[in-house]
Amino acid sequence: MATSHAGLPKKVSPTVFSKRQVLADLMAVDRDPQSQARILALENGFRTRVQSHVASLPLTSARLGAFSTSPFVLLIYAHLKQFTRLSQLESHIPAAKLFSSIETSAGRMIEDVALPVYGWQTVPSGMHTANSALDGKCLTGGVLKAVTLKSGPRCLNDEMSENFADNVLQHGPAWLQENCANQLEFTYGVLYGTRAQSNKKDWHILRKIAAKLPANHVIQPPDQRWDCGFALGTYHATATIRIGKDWWTYLGGSDLCLTEVCVALIRACVSPGGADPVGQQYAISDLGPLTAWPAGHPPVNVVCLQASQLPWLFLLMRHFCDDLRD
Repeated sequence: MATSHAGLPKKVSPTVFSKRQVLADLMAVDRDPQSQARILALENGFRTRVQSHVASLPLTSARLGAFSTSPFVLLIYAHLKQFTRLSQLESHIPAAKLFSSIETSAGRMIEDVALPVYGWQTVPSGMHTANSALDGKCLTGGVLKAVTLKSGPRCLNDEMSENFADNVLQHGPAWLQENCANQLEFTYGVLYGTRAQSNKKDWHILRKIAAKLPANHVIQPPDQRWDCGFALGTYHATATIRIGKDWWTYLGGSDLCLTEVCVALIRACVSPGGADPVGQQYAISDLGPLTAWPAGHPPVNVVCLQASQLPWLFLLMRHFCDDLRD
């Protein structure tokens, strides 16, 4: 198997967040006028995109063909739920379509809104073009920061890894020339997740870049690393895998970038209201402990989120770590 390559980083430490640090970061962005301005811009962008997308989703009155159902999935689900009537199944079909449709577009929505707020440009990436591997770019001095973004940590297969490596090597010099840059920082970025959750196909982009180059062009091999350095002709280049918080910190230049994005998403999507009572029993066994207030922590009073929205912040942050502790 490709994932067993000797150079693959073997010690991937779990990413651990603490709720206390999450709340400390929340208070930090709440006090910072620049953070507040970015949150407002993100919130407005997210809300506009979400409302537009929701308006385009199939309604419950749509014809069956609009939901792209699988006959096998329908029957297995009916067995799972012990349905005997079509009317019992019907109400579950739109919800399943909503999740799959939203998942398809959510990543692109986040990219299109967030990149400009943090000084990056989105890149139209038509298929089979020199920019097909790029989603965003930022020129800093003579350094071109170029990124391809994926929504989750297990999106790649071996063929896709090879294609990304080929794109960087074949088109990297053209990216630099088009942007009048002399150094390339290529990032394979993942919007959520952790290195431990990756299927490691992302790391194989680095391995294949190194393998396709003459040995004297590889400046920093990727063995036991999540980055590599190499020469593209007369240019210096790096390629780095950035997953979850690592990507957001790189994008915003601050550990608080992820907090800003999560706060903006909550403000755009979750109206303040009544929270679940203490001791609420959830069907998902660890949802209660994950979103509960940290033991002994005093109440937090911030402007950017209401008390009922704070459990949602813990829920979002859990998607960027392997363990969320008090």
